[in-house]
Amino acid sequence: MADSVNMPPLRIAEILQRHGLHPDRRLGQNFLVDEVALRRIVAAAEIAPQHVVLEIGPGLGSLTRHLVLAARRVVAVELDIRLLPALHETLAQASNLEIVSGDILQIDPAALMPQDDYLVVANIPYYITSAVFRHLLSVRPRPRRVVLTVQQEVAQRICAQPGKMNLLALGVQVYGEPRIVAHIPAGAFYPPPKVNSAVVRVDISAQPRLPQSDIPLFFQLAKAAFSQKRKTLVNTLSGGMRWSKAQAMARLQRAGIDPQMRAQMLDWEAWQRLVAVCKTEEGEA
Repeated sequence: MADSVNMPPLRIAEILQRHGLHPDRRLGQNFLVDEVALRRIVAAAEIAPQHVVLEIGPGLGSLTRHLVLAARRVVAVELDIRLLPALHETLAQASNLEIVSGDILQIDPAALMPQDDYLVVANIPYYITSAVFRHLLSVRPRPRRVVLTVQQEVAQRICAQPGKMNLLALGVQVYGEPRIVAHIPAGAFYPPPKVNSAVVRVDISAQPRLPQSDIPLFFQLAKAAFSQKRKTLVNTLSGGMRWSKAQAMARLQRAGIDPQMRAQMLDWEAWQRLVAVCKTEEGEA
């Protein structure tokens, strides 16, 4: 296999035609073909020769070809069984690659990655982003960092700060610190999507922002708080958590939060205080 810098791009259209395949838009199958963009993703992941990499959705292997040159071992999980013959053909010379057929959300990460410190590199549909993070990070082992190529708007949402916070941002930032490291135009994909993309790198913290035992309660509160974005916290939490208005008011005030604020305004310290108050009150009930 050629070195990464001189690697010719895959002829995606020819491979699809040869195998009688068509991209499935329901699965987000827009194959990244621009070699400069692919090298930027690998560079953002900072893959060392001893690293093990989990790739979600390798597709036809455009990114996988670069990963196997950089890492000690690559495990690529592909949902669409139609792509497997072409993927095996593309990566036939890669001795450090394991291709797994299945849904990453239905596979125990420990079955793929026996120890911490692995990396995740993926080009995934935006609608599974939060689910992927919760699935991979709510149990051990955890990756050291995650590098995702997602729609540009989704990348911006993941990296949001208080004032523009959202449920997706909370779901990612509870586990680590995200930042956008590259922008990829629609023309870098085949077929080109209708929107541009961005590469998000998330450096995973040694411990989540909340104790693991508190995270289910945190997500329950967050989903209730964001259920009606234009309403105030006292209204969304009373409705979503089935509290009375008086209970919602009291718990927010005990957490030092203005009940008339909206969920997108809260910072992490406020969420931590609210979880602590609710956990205490549940224990006293």
